[in-house]
Amino acid sequence: MSRFSVLCAVVLLTCGSVQALADASSHAAEAERFLQLAHADKLAVPVYAQVQQMFAKRFAENGAPASKKALLETYQAKANAELDRAVAWDKLKPDMVKLYTSNFNEQELQELISFYQSPVGQKVLEIMPMLTAQAAQLTQSKLEAAVPQVNKLLAEMTAELGPKKP
Repeated sequence: MSRFSVLCAVVLLTCGSVQALADASSHAAEAERFLQLAHADKLAVPVYAQVQQMFAKRFAENGAPASKKALLETYQAKANAELDRAVAWDKLKPDMVKLYTSNFNEQELQELISFYQSPVGQKVLEIMPMLTAQAAQLTQSKLEAAVPQVNKLLAEMTAELGPKKP
C-alpha cells in the first residue's frame, strides 16, 4: 500500500471518527433536552418525600415529644444528604442520558421533544404522575381480590410437590 493510500485511509477514518463523535454528542444533547423538558430532574422528589414521611412516622410511633422535633429534622436532613449522594440529578443524569440514547435514536428524541412541547404533550407531562399513581392504585385494588386465590393455588402446588427433598 502506498503512503498516499495509507494517508487517505487515515484521513477518512479520522473524519469518520469525528463525525461519529459529533453524532453521539448531538444524540446525547437531544436526550438531555428531552429529559429537561420531561422534568426528569424531579424524578427523585417522591423518594425524598417518602423518606421524610418514614422518619416522621417513626418519630410519632416512638411517642417522641414535640420538644424533640429538632432531632427529627436533624435526621431528616442527614437522610436527605444520603439521598443526594445516591440519587441527586447530577448522579442520575449521565445514566438517564445513556438510557434514552440507547432506546431512542436522535430523530425519535426530536419527535418526542416536539410532542412534549405541544399543548397535549404539556398536559401529558402535567397529569402523568397523577395518572400513574391512580393506575397503580387501581391495579393494587384489583390485585387484592386475586391474592387469596393465588395463595390457594400456591398451597395446592406445594402439596402436590410433596415434602421437600434434602
